[in-house]
Amino acid sequence: MARNYVKFGVIGAGGIARRRTIPGMLRAKNCRLVAVMDTVDPDGVAAEFNVSRAYRREADLLADPEVEAVYIASPAYCHARQIKLAAEAGKHILCEKPLTLRLDQARKAVALCRRRRVFLQEGYMMKFHGAHVRIKQLIDEGRLGQVVYLRAQLSCWYPPIDGAWRQDLRKGGGGALIDMASHLYDLIEYFAGPIRRIVAMTGNLVQDYSSEDASTTLVKLESGAQATVDCFFCIPDEASRTRLEIYGSQGAVLAEGTIGQSQAGKVEVMLGLGGAGYDAVQSKDVVRKFQRLPFPAINPYTAECSYFADCILRGEPPVINGAAGALRNMGLIEKAYESSKLGRAKKT
Repeated sequence: MARNYVKFGVIGAGGIARRRTIPGMLRAKNCRLVAVMDTVDPDGVAAEFNVSRAYRREADLLADPEVEAVYIASPAYCHARQIKLAAEAGKHILCEKPLTLRLDQARKAVALCRRRRVFLQEGYMMKFHGAHVRIKQLIDEGRLGQVVYLRAQLSCWYPPIDGAWRQDLRKGGGGALIDMASHLYDLIEYFAGPIRRIVAMTGNLVQDYSSEDASTTLVKLESGAQATVDCFFCIPDEASRTRLEIYGSQGAVLAEGTIGQSQAGKVEVMLGLGGAGYDAVQSKDVVRKFQRLPFPAINPYTAECSYFADCILRGEPPVINGAAGALRNMGLIEKAYESSKLGRAKKT
């Protein structure tokens, strides 16, 4: 009988892998974690998750014949090299975002994976959140009418930390934009289609490291809809509600707490509007009749690992967050930074 699970190794098993992805992966019925690699505490990670093999070098993990696929969660500047090593070792690759630091590196990584016939998926997991799946369904069913505007927010307090690679422009490729806004570009395109024009502003308002702590982006979609994305490393976590707003010709979706690393949050909707005549009074003091929208509690890390494993088992490359999407995301990131540098809109 054919085996119904994929055996994974993790490269860079600290940080987000230890906090979120490994626990999520262990809940996926079609995933088995067989090895971990980390330069700091591989034995501790292995003991925490009851894994028998722990490595300090990625070459040793990639040489392990039990490992069929790898999840790469190392600092961003390591990704291009580690994708190359994994592809040459014949391992399928789930890699954290950003896939690489630059678009040219991403193109080389995708081309190599295709030549080596290994699957590649990027870790933009927010599309798997139960609330976002449900919102996408409403939009596709036409319940909002024509989508006209979206706003997505993700901020945190990220003060200077010795050795933090996201705060080093050379190691992270940027700051708040590449690390957080890119998640939201991906989510906006998931909901409402391709971005065709992008205008970004970046800078350092509070933190004094080399990558930016502030980013605001205005985009125009192929449909004509508009969107804004605001992401900052200089807003206290408690003060940022991570809001998602989607407005259409027949209603709106307002969400809070769905953007981020959890499976929680709340969603309110108002639908079935847009057919009335012009209201000259336009009172803004009336009570808005929004209703709570239930959604399944889906761990996005479990879902993204399970999806990738299922693609491997079926022998079909990932469509969600696959190679084409990874190149698309890197292209948007580069256009956004170009816009910020030049002070004008860029076509995508």
